[in-house]
Amino acid sequence: MNNAFLEKLFKQQKKNEAVPSNEVINKWAMSIICILFPELSLCNYTSAEEIGQQLACLEKELIGLMNATKACYDCNNEAISHSFFEQLPEIQRVLETDVVALHEGDPAANTPFEVVRAYPGFKALSFYRIAHVLHTLQVPLLPRILTEQAHSATGIDIHPGAAIGEYCMIDHGTGIVIGETAKVGRHVKLYQGITLGALSVNKNQHSTKRHPTIEDNVVIYSGATILGGDTIIGEGSVIGGNVWLTSSVPAGSLVFHDPEITVVEGKYNKTQ
Repeated sequence: MNNAFLEKLFKQQKKNEAVPSNEVINKWAMSIICILFPELSLCNYTSAEEIGQQLACLEKELIGLMNATKACYDCNNEAISHSFFEQLPEIQRVLETDVVALHEGDPAANTPFEVVRAYPGFKALSFYRIAHVLHTLQVPLLPRILTEQAHSATGIDIHPGAAIGEYCMIDHGTGIVIGETAKVGRHVKLYQGITLGALSVNKNQHSTKRHPTIEDNVVIYSGATILGGDTIIGEGSVIGGNVWLTSSVPAGSLVFHDPEITVVEGKYNKTQ
């Protein structure tokens, strides 16, 4: 093996040896989630004071993660970490609305406990809610790592920059993609295979709104693709399965794909 190549690999390793793995970052987020939702049975605390001590440790750990990943050279990481943990009550409150939406919106969900323990939609949203707050605090890298960890575990791809309102119901969820500048209102139901994407992927459009706006009380069924930063789905609309939309629809719309399906009865009678 070429010595120069080996030296290059060694220098790369030394440069990054202090950077924590994605698994360590994932564990940090999961520790927060299990404190907020003890139904996960990953934490067992004997007092409020003990929980406070653990949160203080996690706050220091976040500082260390930001320092180690060199997420921001000019930021006050201590202040950012403190600000994040000040928002934990609001993160929990919004996640509780998501649990309500999943429980009330899915006839197969027997209890909120089941939603927290078993539903991939809740897992994806819990990581997204944490990542989104970090994103709004202008923490680079860590939010994307967290949502990609959830993506790999659930098949639900939510960019941390997306704005998603309360009472979000993600049922089944596999294959959902929600882009960076998407805006999703309150009481929205999303089923599997949905894309809230951009019409183009030009790098020079990074700072523009590229993804659609979904207003309150909208239902989007499986396989629907909604594209474009100027596309607005009006409040209370229902978007059917496999619909392709690149333009806005007014409030209260029913949008559906009308394929032709032919059924010939008895054509393949197995008794013949």
